[in-house]
Amino acid sequence: MGILNVTPDSFSDGGRYFAEKRAIERAYQLADEGADIIDIGGESSRPGAQAVPQEEELRRVIPVIREAAGKGGLCVSIDTVKYTVAAQALEAGAEIVNDISGLQNEPRLADLAAETGAGIILMHMRGDPRTMQSLTEYRDLLGEISLFFERQVQAAQKAGVKNDRIVLDPGIGFGKTAQQNLAILSRLERIRLAGYPILIGASRKSFIGITTGKATGDRLMGTIGAVVAGIMNGADIIRVHDVAAMRDAALMVDAIRRESLTGDESLPGSLSCG
Repeated sequence: MGILNVTPDSFSDGGRYFAEKRAIERAYQLADEGADIIDIGGESSRPGAQAVPQEEELRRVIPVIREAAGKGGLCVSIDTVKYTVAAQALEAGAEIVNDISGLQNEPRLADLAAETGAGIILMHMRGDPRTMQSLTEYRDLLGEISLFFERQVQAAQKAGVKNDRIVLDPGIGFGKTAQQNLAILSRLERIRLAGYPILIGASRKSFIGITTGKATGDRLMGTIGAVVAGIMNGADIIRVHDVAAMRDAALMVDAIRRESLTGDESLPGSLSCG
């Protein structure tokens, strides 16, 4: 999954693809680099980020989705917590809803996914981007994430979402400390629910900077390390900025994990479009 932030304030590439033309070009570039899914978002979720009005979020993302998915046929996910933004994104050609609130902000997203057949990614997060980093105390981090997944999967199923359209994301960096992020990556199998792929989003995040001492724009190698560890411990989908490098790393470590050189570049556990 390639990250495309159509925002002025995202932590890593805020403002870089804010202009519509540059965002569209970036979507095709990510696909050329090997992204299976282009994750397009118009509202930053970095710690402390302010909410974006619905109309502004729509203005940012819909033209890009209409071009990349509607005309270009790319597999697109919409990164939003808002029902109307998700609905219009699906109408414009997106096929997956990436909900960082995991149905906590807008439970109707499950109904939308059921009605349209869209995939839905349910992420674990406490609070919202403004408050999440003050909510990092857990009695049992992995156990609480697992219980959250069970509850939210049941809610999605009750709404009519098919099991093969659900992906789970432990929310690395969302209401977690650097140490907790390391624990999640190290013990992913502890939070896996049978039959549901796990997505991890570790790309360029602050725990990599804390570990390596590198600034945000110089965390490629640290991100590769996190991605490799995640895949070895059970991750099925990786959400990244640097697609070409990460795809090579993913293909290599996946081949090692499966002990198989098949020549098939498709990765197991993906949430497909079409």
